[in-house]
Amino acid sequence: MSMTTAKTDEVVEEQAAPSTPSDQRERDRMRRRLARRRGGGWWPYAFLAPWFIGLFGLTIYPMLDSLYLSFTNFDLLTPAQWVGMDNYNKMFTEDPVFWDSVHATLLYVVVSVPLKLALALGVAMLLNRDLKGIGLYRAAFYLPSLLGGAVAIAIVWRQVFGGDGLFNDFLAWFGIKGQDWISSPDTALYTLILLAVWQFGTPMVIFLAGLKQLPKDVYEAAAIDGASPVTRFFKITLPLLTPIVFFNVVLQIIDAFKTFTPAFVISNGSGGPLNSTMLYSLYLYKKGFTDLQMGYASALAWVLFLVIAGFTAVNFIASRYWVHYDD
Repeated sequence: MSMTTAKTDEVVEEQAAPSTPSDQRERDRMRRRLARRRGGGWWPYAFLAPWFIGLFGLTIYPMLDSLYLSFTNFDLLTPAQWVGMDNYNKMFTEDPVFWDSVHATLLYVVVSVPLKLALALGVAMLLNRDLKGIGLYRAAFYLPSLLGGAVAIAIVWRQVFGGDGLFNDFLAWFGIKGQDWISSPDTALYTLILLAVWQFGTPMVIFLAGLKQLPKDVYEAAAIDGASPVTRFFKITLPLLTPIVFFNVVLQIIDAFKTFTPAFVISNGSGGPLNSTMLYSLYLYKKGFTDLQMGYASALAWVLFLVIAGFTAVNFIASRYWVHYDD
């Protein structure tokens, strides 16, 4: 008891004793050192520096610069001249090719995305089985997604649907006379849609991962109750997969709006015939790098950005009514 009292008195005396300037500086250094340990110091910022440089130098600054250029007349050769809203007024009121590109792009998105997702889900369900060599089949079905965006595949696609292409040879076996599908304004865009649907591998893999997570006991209970495969699909599989469907819908819509390479290669960069394959990204490219109207192309790019953002926002709002999560 006496020892405890003595120690307490020593502590009280130390606390009551006036501190010297050197003691105060030492305590300040200790506080700063402790704060650096808690906050991690400057090391986290050093590791994040490359990411920040890329974010501001390669993303934010170019976006802000293109936003400024969208209000100017800029041809890459002379200084930009401020024109205000002229580019946007011209786009919506004086440019018929702009509306041709909007029509072609919307038709491309509305038709290709549902067909691609339906085919991807169907193939994913077929591949969701424990069969010998199933991994080889999965790799084979995913292969078109790796090759479909290449220039070489677009060139092959143009040859397949040309006047003397393989597709017409296939139709000739059944006595059907084909045509030059690429050169017809009524069918040229649908060859691009078919190429997009053929590249169903990426959503297929995502659907397959979702199918692997579905509880098997629910299917067993439904089978015992006499539910048919069609009923199990619409009552169990599809509702449980709605988060995966929503994820694929958002990604594929964004990707479809940005489609460029197939339209450029198949139409030889013209968007023909009669602007039937003039997708929005192709028209943006032509205005910026062929006609050297970089200010107008920047305005087109920002309209595309706002349209994609709008479609994405609508999808998120609508998902409240059809996407079912665990809660």
